[in-house]
Amino acid sequence: MAGPTTVDLELDCRGMLCPVPVIHLGKRYAEVPVGGLIGVVATDVAARTDVPAWCRMRGQEYVGEDAAPDGTPRYLVRRLR
Repeated sequence: MAGPTTVDLELDCRGMLCPVPVIHLGKRYAEVPVGGLIGVVATDVAARTDVPAWCRMRGQEYVGEDAAPDGTPRYLVRRLR
């Protein structure tokens, strides 16, 4: 993705290990309206596969990856339902 993306909710999961980032995502994604975008900022490399897998299992859209201002990977999820 080019440039920073504006999100409706950003989850700071730096320092959390698998599966904690997707647990936080699962607990909080309903806080955004349908069509809203959630950013999961995570230092755990497993999040790169865990977040898209969570989206497939939960019927949400994995939009892609960009980076937080400090360069930490940020995984983008669109709430579909």
